[in-house]
Amino acid sequence: MQNENLVGYPVSTLNLESCVSLIRGWIGDRATLKYFACANPHSLVLANQDRIFRKALLSSDLLTPDGAGIVLASRLQGGRIRQRITGSDIFKAVSQMINEMGTGRIFFLGSTDLILSRIIVRFKRDYPYIKEVRTFSPPFKPVFSETDNEAMVACINDFKPDILWVGMTAPKQEKWIYQNRYRLKVPFVGAIGAVFDFYAGNVKRSSTMFQKLGLEWLPRLIQEPKRLWRRNFISSPLFLLLLIRYRMKK
Repeated sequence: MQNENLVGYPVSTLNLESCVSLIRGWIGDRATLKYFACANPHSLVLANQDRIFRKALLSSDLLTPDGAGIVLASRLQGGRIRQRITGSDIFKAVSQMINEMGTGRIFFLGSTDLILSRIIVRFKRDYPYIKEVRTFSPPFKPVFSETDNEAMVACINDFKPDILWVGMTAPKQEKWIYQNRYRLKVPFVGAIGAVFDFYAGNVKRSSTMFQKLGLEWLPRLIQEPKRLWRRNFISSPLFLLLLIRYRMKK
């Protein structure tokens, strides 16, 4: 089995190498769009309160354990998840794989023109053998109009990318992918949120030491307390309660 049921969501038990191998097959096949998303305590709590977000996570083809709380929850229920696989992990590993193949057309959707320009500069330096890269900065608004969606989809389909990275933060990015998945002509889409800011250098990712200790959230909370306090002090206890209720019900 490649997934483990965590509070009703099929979270992947694959290691990073196996995830990349799976994605490589999807890109080579091009038969239907496949997409991946990240599962952390905050996102699963939000999904239980948002019907479309819940459908987006349940419909994803790969839902990785992004969060120390997910690993801990798996251990508490005797599961098989032993390590986090973050959006950054997938982004870097897949980009390296495409670079080594010496092919690939990559599209970045989300964030601002300034952040996207920084991403392009670094991406071309880090992965010089990737064929072509294009970006699109959507309007900054809570909900996109149909005109907005048409413009984004048309730009992506015109480019015919092998990979579409979407960075609009959760749950907006997952819901957008889910609602437009049948309109997009791309084999693989990844919802990687904060990776855009990390990769552009706009936000500093926590050190490897904090990541290994499961405390990556702490330096980020110090950097962005207004944005992240709810995620750590409200969503985490709610996730624990959700886990207890799910286990009792089961």
